[in-house]
Order: sequence, then structure tokens, then C-alpha cells
Amino acid sequence: MIDFSSKPLFLAPLAGFSDLPLRTLAKRFGCDCTISEMISSNALVYEHDKTLSMIEKSPLESPYIIQIAGSQKDIIAKAVDILNEFDGIDGIDLNCGCPVPKVVKQNAGSALLNDSKLLCTLVETIKNRSNKRYTSVKIRLGFNTKMAHEIAQDLANAGADFICVHGRTRAGGYSALVDYEAIAMVKSSTNIPVIANGDININNYKEVLKITNCDGLMIGRASIGSPWIFQEIKNNQSISPYEKKEIVKEHFELMLKTYGKHAISIFRKHLHEYSKGISGASEFRSSVNQIQSIDMMKEQIEQFFDPCKAIS
Repeated sequence: MIDFSSKPLFLAPLAGFSDLPLRTLAKRFGCDCTISEMISSNALVYEHDKTLSMIEKSPLESPYIIQIAGSQKDIIAKAVDILNEFDGIDGIDLNCGCPVPKVVKQNAGSALLNDSKLLCTLVETIKNRSNKRYTSVKIRLGFNTKMAHEIAQDLANAGADFICVHGRTRAGGYSALVDYEAIAMVKSSTNIPVIANGDININNYKEVLKITNCDGLMIGRASIGSPWIFQEIKNNQSISPYEKKEIVKEHFELMLKTYGKHAISIFRKHLHEYSKGISGASEFRSSVNQIQSIDMMKEQIEQFFDPCKAIS
């Protein structure tokens, strides 16, 4: 279902952002594969009903992959058993890249890069229990040092069908320069597809593919406020200011459908990104931060994103 020969584009799992509404828009604009927000395997097992809403997908989402995090083999196995009950999920991805301290303290996320034996055991567990088409792993270059190229083939041998590599170590957080050459080393060290991730945008994606020789790209933060980036990359097709306004309006409607009135507060961070580059953006952000009414939010969006205001 994923044609790696065509250099597919993935939407990165972004906590608090890559929810159902954003994934729906990304698919509409040509994203080849969407991935859920990171889901704790513990939460999936012990807070089953509460967590299931994170699995919900759009009819557009195919292929669709669920990303789980955890470090306990038995909990990971139970989480896979739960996911096996649901149709419409095409793969399970193990998060081995999250740098957040509360995740690392549980020996999950990027902490697993310090224990390659456990990491491979968890991948084997997912592969052997899953009834989904794909088992994948999202990693960083390492925890403190760059060593991902040393374990890439081990992950393949453990059952990973493809690997996504974020081009920073855990120590590098989200601010260190992305090392695309190091991603290229991972690519050259294994025989399964490798997806490049980290600060990829409309201006550098060609260079990233050239440097890394990877089989696809995963785009994260560049899609926030620009979910049409997949269309821009694939078709060299930008959007007009009028189209942008309609996309923002559609995004808010999708948020309302998903979250109800709570969408007002959640959508503010998206509006902060959508408003960049438009005259009066600072005042607009301050205004929407105070709005509590759905109708007032719609009115503000309609007025601010009027095509006559756009400078690009």
C-alpha cells in the first residue's frame, strides 16, 4: 500500500497537532501516509475507552498507521492485541524518538536507543502479534551520540518493514541542526526503506532527498499552518489567499466536529501559524486568544483571512 519507489510523503506524529482534523486536511492535499499522535501503550491498555478516540481515522486515511510508545514487552503485546481488533489500521509504529522527559523516565521513546536489545525485542513483539500490514519504527540518531546506523539492520532483522529517522539525537532536542548526512548513513546500513525526518520544508526537500538517498520524507512542523505542503511538493502547486481562507474555515469546522466547543481553545495554536505573513497577525493572535464564542471565532477568521489582506 505504500509505494516506496515513488518517494512517499508522510505526516509526522505530532503531539497536540496531528489529530484527526489535521490528518484529514493533509490527506486531502496529497499526503501519502498519516500516522496517529503518539499513544501510550499503558494508556491504551489501562485507559482503553478514553484512549480509543485517538485511533479514530478519516475515510481518506489509507494507509493509516498507529504510533505507540512504551518499554514493557507485555504491555506492548496487549496494546497490539487491542489494535488488532480494529480494521482500517495498516500498521503499528513504535516510537523510539520522543525526547520528552516524562516519556524518557519510563524508558520509552528515545530512551530505548540506549538499550538496542530491548528495542529489537519490542519490535519483534509487535511484528509477531500484529495482524497489520506494516511494523515500523521511528527513531532519532541516538540518545547522546549518533549511533542509529549501528542498529538499523538489527531493527530490520527484528521485523521492521521500514524506519523513519529524525536527524537529531535526543540531546539535540528540536533545536540542534538536523544531520542529513547521518540519516544517509542509516539508509546505507540497511536493506529496508528509510524515511527522512527533521526540519523538512518546501525549500529543502529536494536537497534532503539528494543527501540522504532516502525512500521518502516525513514532514512535521512545516505542515502546521501549511497542510497544503504535500501538494506543493508533489505538484509544485501553491494555494491562493482565497483558498487559504477556505482551508482555515474548513479546519475549524473539522475541529468543531471533533472537539465541540473545546475546539475554540485548541484551534488557537493553529491560527497563530496560519496568520504568519499576514498584516496585523500579532493583533489577530491576541484577539483569538480571548475569544470564547464559536460564532465570534468564525467571524474573526472570515475577516482576518480576507484575500485582500494577504501579502503572499
